[in-house]
Amino acid sequence: MKLLIATDMEGITGVMHWDQVTPGHEEYPRFRKLMTNDVNAAIRGAADAGMEEIVVTDGHWFGYNIIIEELDPRAHLVSGTGGPLAMVEGASSKVDCAFFVGYHARAGSQNAILDHTWSSSRVHNVWLNDILVGETGVNAAVCGQFGIPVIMISGDQTVAAEASALLPGIETAVVKTASARMSAECMLPEDTEQVIYSTAYKAIQKFHSGKSASPFIPHPPLTMKVELANTELADRSALLPGATRLDGRTFSLKADSMVDLYHSFQGLVQLTR
Repeated sequence: MKLLIATDMEGITGVMHWDQVTPGHEEYPRFRKLMTNDVNAAIRGAADAGMEEIVVTDGHWFGYNIIIEELDPRAHLVSGTGGPLAMVEGASSKVDCAFFVGYHARAGSQNAILDHTWSSSRVHNVWLNDILVGETGVNAAVCGQFGIPVIMISGDQTVAAEASALLPGIETAVVKTASARMSAECMLPEDTEQVIYSTAYKAIQKFHSGKSASPFIPHPPLTMKVELANTELADRSALLPGATRLDGRTFSLKADSMVDLYHSFQGLVQLTR
């Protein structure tokens, strides 16, 4: 059995400000360590519940946040940028189930730490087959193309609720309770590690018993609607072949597969840089 742990950083223990997740800032090294600790807790829980093979994908920023020499040796690490599946790189390699560790709520969510969808400065909203989604939904749908259920997520209470509504049966590890975009009541690291461990353990037990969340597989035809932050960004994105401009800031993308749609979405956002 093989597990993919797809990671982000805004939902990690103690994070409540951009400085803490931005490479080059003096706060960033502290939170790299906390991120690694959160991931290790998930690895321990999964391994103790019987998961045989674990791959961790570093999905934040340029993908070099997790401290490899401190990573639990029972896992392998996928890091860096440019992989075709981005935040869920490795999903195409015969994975049985997935965890999302350190995730955040979609753009526009109330009481959600650092809420955004892919880019807080460039993307306002994303709809997948008319369902308003964030990175949880988009990445879960990519996993779904390969038959992979996302069975556990960690982050604040708002991303936990978002995931539970979209992926019934998912196990959630709430490590902080947000009261604003940059304010939260944060549990101590020793407590969040236990919460993540126990949630990961339970998620794998449920998976083995056939009672976990099912893969998220949107019905074809697959359509993604992307609302950008302003018309200048949209003018650049209009250069992407296959993107249909619906209004000043909004585009429609269509594809035969979720992976193809994911690639088109990434291309659209990259053109806004």
